[in-house]
Amino acid sequence: MSTAFLLALIPTFFFVSVTPGMCMTLALTLGMTVGIRRTMWMMLGELIGVGLVAISVVIGVAALIVQYPELFVVLKIAGGGYLLYLGIQLWRSKGKMAIDLNGTPKNTGRLQLATQGFITAVANPKGWAFFIALLPPFIDPTRPMPSQMVVLLSVILTLEALSLMVYALGGKSLSKVLQKSGNVRLMNRIAGSLMMGVAAWLALG
Repeated sequence: MSTAFLLALIPTFFFVSVTPGMCMTLALTLGMTVGIRRTMWMMLGELIGVGLVAISVVIGVAALIVQYPELFVVLKIAGGGYLLYLGIQLWRSKGKMAIDLNGTPKNTGRLQLATQGFITAVANPKGWAFFIALLPPFIDPTRPMPSQMVVLLSVILTLEALSLMVYALGGKSLSKVLQKSGNVRLMNRIAGSLMMGVAAWLALG
């Protein structure tokens, strides 16, 4: 892989990763409510989802989605409905993801967090659009595909993980500020509003 190739690849996908979107908003929200360590489980699911989308675009699964769009619509609506439910629970300071009014984060399940990240990544229409538009120019048909995919996925997932961590740290910092002022209910409502925004974005995007 040439230096010129990497110099084009890294800034392109850094811009895509760091731009605010559904997954970054989710990382910010969970950083506020469940803390960095537990948010990393969501990140793991999200990164698996992003990797799956990238591989699918390269091998042509995107064409199947174009042919049967109703399957993708069902996935988007189901994922959006689930996130909407979580957002409402957060707004009401209830549920496993809400911080209780004493300021203590609840013990949200790892599988639930990972699944949340995976669904958000896989059902994100803008993610598919970005990869369909940006990945093909970086694929060289004259070179072995497996080695190219290793490099592409390494760069994409590293940049995505760094961006998710930045947003999660931002959410954690905001959480500390709000907790110091005793505004735990407000923090839950901010997180709930963000989660409902992600739900609407996912279902209607």
